Amino acid sequence: MISRRCILTLFAFLVPLTASRGAPTHRPNIVILLADDAGWGDYSFNGNRQLATPNIDSIAKAGASFDRFYVCPVCSPTRAELLTGRYHRRSGVYGVSTGQERLNLDENTFADSFKAAGYATGIFGKWHNGSQWPYHPMARGFDTFYGYTSGHWGEYFNPPMEHNGLMERGQGYIVDLCTDKALEFIEHHREKPFLCYVPFTTPHSPWSVPPADWARFKDKPISQEASNPKAENPDETRCALAMLENQDRNVGRLLKKLADLGLEENTIVIYFSDNGPNSARWNGGMKGLKASTDEGGVRSACFVRWPGRIGKGTLIEPIAGVIDLNPTLHALAGVKRVGDKAQDGRDLSPLLQKTLETQWPDRHLFSTWAGKVSVRTQQYRLDAEGNLFNMVADPGQKTPMQDKEPSLARELGEAVGAWKKDMTMPTLPSRPGSAVDPRPIPVGYREFPITMLPARDGEPRGEMRRSSKAPNSSYFVNWSQTTDSAVWAVEVIHAGTYSVSLDYTCPDADAGSTLELSFKGARLQGKVSKGWDPPLITDQDIVPRSTHGESLMKEFRSMHLGEIQLPAGRGDLVLRAPEIPGKSVMDLRRLTLTLR
Repeated sequence: MISRRCILTLFAFLVPLTASRGAPTHRPNIVILLADDAGWGDYSFNGNRQLATPNIDSIAKAGASFDRFYVCPVCSPTRAELLTGRYHRRSGVYGVSTGQERLNLDENTFADSFKAAGYATGIFGKWHNGSQWPYHPMARGFDTFYGYTSGHWGEYFNPPMEHNGLMERGQGYIVDLCTDKALEFIEHHREKPFLCYVPFTTPHSPWSVPPADWARFKDKPISQEASNPKAENPDETRCALAMLENQDRNVGRLLKKLADLGLEENTIVIYFSDNGPNSARWNGGMKGLKASTDEGGVRSACFVRWPGRIGKGTLIEPIAGVIDLNPTLHALAGVKRVGDKAQDGRDLSPLLQKTLETQWPDRHLFSTWAGKVSVRTQQYRLDAEGNLFNMVADPGQKTPMQDKEPSLARELGEAVGAWKKDMTMPTLPSRPGSAVDPRPIPVGYREFPITMLPARDGEPRGEMRRSSKAPNSSYFVNWSQTTDSAVWAVEVIHAGTYSVSLDYTCPDADAGSTLELSFKGARLQGKVSKGWDPPLITDQDIVPRSTHGESLMKEFRSMHLGEIQLPAGRGDLVLRAPEIPGKSVMDLRRLTLTLR
């Protein structure tokens, strides 16, 4: 007969052994992988024969795939809906740049919930829901942040990146770098539950990809064409596919890390994209690209894996959307949601785990952008022009049928009208001729004393201009007159001494301008004492940026302007040059204020 002491000794030996093999000892880890601008048709799992995405596909094969999964037409709205489980129009997100992408401060995120439940939380990549504290990801539930907060980034090789509030220049390709940091995070938090959010930056433009990835595609014929072949740029398609293969390789690195650490059995992995494809390329014959409310602009791949809890090869046929992922993650992990605002999404866990006891009810999923709204049911879509389509018989939206089904078209039209009324946001005051969000940028939180004010969040006045029509990765140029100024609408939270620095370039011959920073009567003057005139970076792109209105980038240098005593309150922070001895003052990418 075995003694009690022997049993306890054997148990003490076996427990760490089973734990080392990945036996669940805590709530499931969460890994969320989000592509940027990948279409439904950009994966071999969905029938694209022009590339191979075996690692991304493996998530679907080992778990569940959604037959019809819907996101928003553009980036920041999708991210806001993931964070909150609520339609983005409820949460203050109505644009993709110049502050319009900010998630209202009274909204709670899934990271808030998981952090409150004891999870380590990290984000590695593109945030796109606010840059300054308390819009910053580290104020929205994330312990760790590595990436960028804007809508897109202009440098994909050796990029300047933000790491927990400080800028640092990475060495390598941007997707590889973000994955490296995510791997470090997983390794470091292997012993406790973690939430690891990796919003990749590809295949969003600029069209830049590592040479080895491009070499596989640069001469490859296009064997599956876009629905409108005349609109397809073959090199954009080739580069997008090369970016996806690079991304797939990084997904493979993350999945391997989970397996190597014995964590895959107790980790939920989700992969999807934030909108339709960013160029005309094969997308299963659907109508619409990114920024469209048609099927091709809002349908995304969505794969979910949780070994032992979600069956291999599960196909989810009911329509679903990004607004559902938030309540679903809370339910799967058994985490109590922080916040009490009503969610628009549904908990999909009964579909994923096949515990549904009654028939899944049909529903309306709404898509909106630029004033247009379409609505999808399980079988039909009413487009933004009021055309009704049977999406089962006519997935390419080629034959409107509202004349044959007038009552259904009227019913869906009324649903759209009611939804618009429900989604009406408070009227925001506006400045004539300015697209900059009028909500002031907070400055001077003691818990996060550094406030970066990039050009994208400011307003150029006089003859000053942005470096491109795409604000997110732009900088201020054409600063040559004393009447020119850069203006940021801010709210200083704490009065005090602020250190001021500028990220700039300036030809040597133009050095010497006097700068003046002012706010509510406070003033600081300094000089551009040294020139710094690096070349534009022109050797990274497959397709010229001029075709998309994006800025060519360069290496900006930081200059300390001095210190200023800022009073508390709201007002315009104005940077101007009262003395300009040369032809120009500088090109300005960023103004940074640090509370002392």
